[in-house]
Amino acid sequence: MRVFVLAGEPSGDRLGGAVMQGLKQLSPDVTFDGIGGPNMIAEGLTSRFPMDELSVMGIAEVLPKYRHLKRRLTQTVDWVLDTKPDVLLTIDAPDFSLRVASQVKERSDIRCVHYVAPTVWAWRAGRAAKMARYLDQLLALLPFEPPYFEDVGLRCDFVGHPVAAEPVATDAEVAAFRAEAGLGDARTLLVLPGSRRGEVGRLAPVFGEAMRPLVKRHPGLRIVVPAADHVAGDVLELVKSWPGDPVVLDPRGLRGDLATARKRAAFRAADLALAASGTVSLELAAADTPMVVAYDMNWLTWQIASRMVKLDTVTLVNLVAGTRTVPEFLGPDCRPAPIADALHHLLSSPDALAEQHAAMAASMQALGRGAEPPGLRAARSVLDGLG
Repeated sequence: MRVFVLAGEPSGDRLGGAVMQGLKQLSPDVTFDGIGGPNMIAEGLTSRFPMDELSVMGIAEVLPKYRHLKRRLTQTVDWVLDTKPDVLLTIDAPDFSLRVASQVKERSDIRCVHYVAPTVWAWRAGRAAKMARYLDQLLALLPFEPPYFEDVGLRCDFVGHPVAAEPVATDAEVAAFRAEAGLGDARTLLVLPGSRRGEVGRLAPVFGEAMRPLVKRHPGLRIVVPAADHVAGDVLELVKSWPGDPVVLDPRGLRGDLATARKRAAFRAADLALAASGTVSLELAAADTPMVVAYDMNWLTWQIASRMVKLDTVTLVNLVAGTRTVPEFLGPDCRPAPIADALHHLLSSPDALAEQHAAMAASMQALGRGAEPPGLRAARSVLDGLG
């Protein structure tokens, strides 16, 4: 069996590596071609070009790279048509991936499967019907997504979310981390200003200002800032002006598994977190760490996106658990004072913390904690679709 697999960003690469591993387990003769990152390469993929060329987010950010992305789109479609795989498996990065799938389906009968359902439940609901014209199957990470696509005739399988299958740091690992970071028994706030340079540049100054009144109210509070390797230098520079002598977790120079283990320990060691909006809210829920979510973006991107989103929350813990227990501050509301007040409220209110703990536990159960690993479930769905 031949699979052409395409991922466009690190989260998709992790999903791709897991489903490739599952496919090899269930169908040992499988071979892979396509575009991916280190996780997919480790499972046997030779990437046609570096995946990070596709890791662009936001309307204003995409425009300067439009011609190059369009050229890569044409190349990718041609490669799929030339190699004639049994299935084209595109993973996340919908602006690129779904264009590839659409053009492939226009010119062939190659089976097209997309992994990670676009958020039609949040905005642009009409995408579901359009996708049904060229996709044969969709794999969803969130349990409430399949009906949105099945209603328009597109097969959609919930395969579980990978965060629910990730290991959680042990008490011994947490104790070792706290000792290594010099935290002692102090209450600890985890601050996560994003993993892209644009995010970090916008959010870190706001988050830093939110720390000032918070540290005054809670003088013994310690701040820990995990940094992605490609923005670690930026983070180290930006937190120099923060109060509270923050501890930056710089993964550069560490082996990948050690950096991951340290980050996992930091997540579970924290009493509370301030995080950029995104999948990180589920990572915090997996570690049972209460949180406040905040996010800002390029002005043009915000003006367009805020008019299209039809939900009153974008935080995944809120959506999966069906609650609104995680406070969020988005766009113009992403300001230091209200963020600091929300963090103070959580630090001071056992009832608010208990509500979040219950919501996080519910979200992990709904996402498949304790069930078969999502990569293997996704692989089963792909093979079932092929008959």
